[in-house]
Amino acid sequence: MDAGVAFAAVACAHLGFQATVTLLVYPGFTGVGPAEWARFHEAHSRRIVPLVAVLYLGLLVTVPLALRDDPDPLTWLGAAGVGLALATTAVAAAPTHGRIGALPPGSPDLPARLRQLQVVDAVRCLGALVGAVGALLAVA
Repeated sequence: MDAGVAFAAVACAHLGFQATVTLLVYPGFTGVGPAEWARFHEAHSRRIVPLVAVLYLGLLVTVPLALRDDPDPLTWLGAAGVGLALATTAVAAAPTHGRIGALPPGSPDLPARLRQLQVVDAVRCLGALVGAVGALLAVA
């Protein structure tokens, strides 16, 4: 398979995943009661990690190959979008999840942390969108 096509396929899968998290999963966090929160968050984290690992590994493999084979501006645009999403995960989303997971049951800080996570996640979703659009346009 062509590296650019592989990048576009993985970038689109990543966008679908990220949009689902942004539009459905994280808004649902606000409906979880304080007594259930710790168990709910731990279960969410355990279930989502394998999918994140597969998608991010796919991006880490296909982006450099696509840039090697077709280093045009659209491929770079896609790579920049993916880079934004991955970097935002590493420096903001993952640490915020860690802080949320460490909160004591019924913490008054939970709503603010969840809002912070949703803002960070919107940046990740924007990065995933730019990544998918750039990758698709590069192979169009």
